Amino acid sequence: MSDRSLPQSSWVVFSSSRTTQSESTIKDDKEKSYATSTITAVGSAPSSAKSSPAASILDAEKGESTLDDDEKLANYLVPALEKGVKNARVKPVSRWIQFRVWYNPYRINFTIAFVLNMIAIVVACTHGFSYAEQHGAALALGNIVASVACRNEFFLRCLFWIIVKIFQKWTPLWMRIFWTGFLQHIGGIHSGCAASGIAWFIFVVVRTFQHHVVRNTPKVVLAWGIVTVVVTVVTMVAAAPWIRAHHHNFFERHHRFAGWASVVFVWIFVCLTDSLNVEGGFTSSGRRLVQTQEFWFALFITILIAIPWFTIRQVPVEITTVRIMLLCAIQILICHFIQPSPRVAVIKFQRGIQQGLLGRISRTATMEYHGFGIISEGVNSGCHYIIAGVQGDWTRGLVNDPPKQLWTREMKFAGLPYLAHLYRRGIAICTGSGIGAVLSTCVQLDNWFLIWIGSDMEKSFGPVLFDMIHRTIPKERYILFDTKKEGRRPDTMKMLKDVYVAFKAEVVLITSNPVGKR
Repeated sequence: MSDRSLPQSSWVVFSSSRTTQSESTIKDDKEKSYATSTITAVGSAPSSAKSSPAASILDAEKGESTLDDDEKLANYLVPALEKGVKNARVKPVSRWIQFRVWYNPYRINFTIAFVLNMIAIVVACTHGFSYAEQHGAALALGNIVASVACRNEFFLRCLFWIIVKIFQKWTPLWMRIFWTGFLQHIGGIHSGCAASGIAWFIFVVVRTFQHHVVRNTPKVVLAWGIVTVVVTVVTMVAAAPWIRAHHHNFFERHHRFAGWASVVFVWIFVCLTDSLNVEGGFTSSGRRLVQTQEFWFALFITILIAIPWFTIRQVPVEITTVRIMLLCAIQILICHFIQPSPRVAVIKFQRGIQQGLLGRISRTATMEYHGFGIISEGVNSGCHYIIAGVQGDWTRGLVNDPPKQLWTREMKFAGLPYLAHLYRRGIAICTGSGIGAVLSTCVQLDNWFLIWIGSDMEKSFGPVLFDMIHRTIPKERYILFDTKKEGRRPDTMKMLKDVYVAFKAEVVLITSNPVGKR
């Protein structure tokens, strides 16, 4: 079984313009859910209060807030479902809403990038795009540059920082939601431009074959063009959604190494084609090569790929798992440890980290890297944590054979929580190890409310996270609900509506597994 770290769960972003605080407004906002993306989650969390529907913040009949201060939020009693009931009844959504949720910004970004390029290729095939006839390889490499940039830690950190600085809080809410959805699903541009780049390479190779007699094109150029296309196609296929979801280790190995091979093959293809002369021979002129667009695009691709690898370090770690102590039925009053099967590994690293950043870790320097949310009290805290839920062979190995050191990239990449700065007030709701993605946001930003839901969390996560929450987050800014301790599930939708109104939130960020986010 493979690990799927980041892709295992989803964020959902929704908000309203707050023209009214009625229950119906919040229902409408749920239906207007803008974006879905990927991040880790499995399942657990605690609570201290028995629930009572009478204690809800929102008077549904009057459609107005009955709690308007922090003290009442701190004493909020979580509404719970009856025992045996797994999910509250939810009003069915229309097919149009289902389509809008499916056709999310990821698919929109992919469609725009891919369709525009396909139109350009069709025009070029009809001899209506003379630039493409002469510089098809430059268009192919330009798309690859855009694709690689959308997965580059340095580029994304800069892009997220610029968006936050420009649009922070003062712009209309719809604009901030737009940028949140766009950045959350920028992978659509990555995929769309990568597929388009391969399409342009195919166009170039086909054109080269069509004119190879007239232009005296050497056979080595023709053969190398075919090989380059094949390797880039293998790179793309290895990243197909189905393969990423069900064979993540295969994706990590083949997409990375095939991608590196593609860069080498592209460099050779660029050098061969740009050094051709009219007689069908080669000109070994470095000056001529550096004057071509293809050379600089290939150089940018190489630099973007190389930058993160200059930041990898092997660092010491402390891995904590919770061992379950059981009472032996035969030996009365004698407790002993049995071989544990923990669901979570809590990994401690040195150095504090700002909120909103995600980290990649690996047992080796070059093999698969797995992404996780980072928990830290701030840049001056001296340490940070990663919560790794046991979902596959790689994370299970962290529990069964905990290492003393791990490889990590010192340049962390910005995740969706980084955009929390765009909003005046927000709610982060998560299940289980999804806390790893959002806890830093609620700890470091006093305008965010935390809701954590799960089962038997103290045994799953240990005291570290509990201590951090109780020390750093005021009681009126978090709700912890342990379904095992309470013996039932919370009425999540009602609780979310209540807190949304009372906290005067602009946005709700949900990280859960695919079933939970529904």
